[in-house]
Amino acid sequence: MRKVESFKILGVKINVLTVNSLADEVKSWIENKYCNYIVLTGVHGIIEMQNNKELLNINNNAGLVTPDGMPTVWYGKLLGFKNIEKVYAPDIMFKIFKQSVENNYKHYLYGGKDGVAKKLAAILSEKYPGIEIVGTYCPPFRTLTKEEVLDIQNDINSSGANIVWCGLGCPKQEKWMFEFRSKLNAQVLIGVGAGFDFLSGEKPLATEFIKNSGFEWLFRLIKDPKYLWKRYFKIVPLFLILIVLEFLGLYKNNNK
Repeated sequence: MRKVESFKILGVKINVLTVNSLADEVKSWIENKYCNYIVLTGVHGIIEMQNNKELLNINNNAGLVTPDGMPTVWYGKLLGFKNIEKVYAPDIMFKIFKQSVENNYKHYLYGGKDGVAKKLAAILSEKYPGIEIVGTYCPPFRTLTKEEVLDIQNDINSSGANIVWCGLGCPKQEKWMFEFRSKLNAQVLIGVGAGFDFLSGEKPLATEFIKNSGFEWLFRLIKDPKYLWKRYFKIVPLFLILIVLEFLGLYKNNNK
């Protein structure tokens, strides 16, 4: 497979991608039977990886890591990668679901709250006539037993899925993809966080203007303050501080 340009931000690999180029890569993986996983990494993930060696290694060894947020895009542009753009869950899902009908991709939806994956499957079947959603599964909020792991492995493999969409959130979905990659026949595993909620209508989607302004985090915070305020009031200031320190040569992620 072709090598996609990348750079590192606070030690975290990010590939230089657009939504269209990612869709092309997914198509190439499926056509060439190349099996790997794709991580969507934004500020939240980058901060998590400063103190999580396991998560950093999973990210940096992924087949592709998308710039899931405007700060990662701006950083890439500062480094000279002018063709980079924000590549986040809803845009990726809309693009690939749309092209999957003519390309006969089979999809498996893994994750989300109880009933959300099935709701999304019904919505997609209506929006994209002919789309093949070959399975859904909402895992329990605990460590899977060996029997459950085997059951899930068999269910996904018997479905014939080409793409497994994993909506567990960071860092659970990254760890799940890393664990299951060697167990599954599907060519593409991709972690999409709250993507199931956005496309099913469980959570509101930001407008294009907000999405590209760099303040989508604020939009989400306003919509869900109880759940998100602790996360954002920690990661946003910390990210800005660490970026400045890295540019000054005063910080390096040694968690390798």
